[in-house]
Amino acid sequence: MSATISLFHIVINTLGRKMTIPDETSEHMYKYIASIVKNKGCKLFRINGIGNHIHILVGLPSNIALSDIVRDIKQGSSKWAKQQAYFPNFRGWGREYGAFSCSVRDIDSIINYINNQRIHHRQNSFEQEYQDMIERSGLEWNDLRLT
Repeated sequence: MSATISLFHIVINTLGRKMTIPDETSEHMYKYIASIVKNKGCKLFRINGIGNHIHILVGLPSNIALSDIVRDIKQGSSKWAKQQAYFPNFRGWGREYGAFSCSVRDIDSIINYINNQRIHHRQNSFEQEYQDMIERSGLEWNDLRLT
């Protein structure tokens, strides 16, 4: 039997990057997304964020495509959140997303980074954080990545 895992650090922003995931109710969103990830047979290492975006560290088995799990997360959680009193201003997720492949040896540092989102964003905007992630991964920045 083959042994494989593909690790991805996924970043998804809210529609228009609006602050529509309140800190005090964000755990409800994270738990719902965790259930989607688990039901698809993927391994969730960590999820966290602030009001206008989330970070997810996930391991995908060989039979799950990255685009499929992101689609399922965005569609399922968007439909659910719009029906919840916890997220009265939530209108959905942005069209694009970022997904960065990771090494197993980097799991702890990425989990630490995701855990410290609220602290990190006291000094840095989501837009700057995301642009830095894109450029560090060797991709070219384009403002359309924020849609």
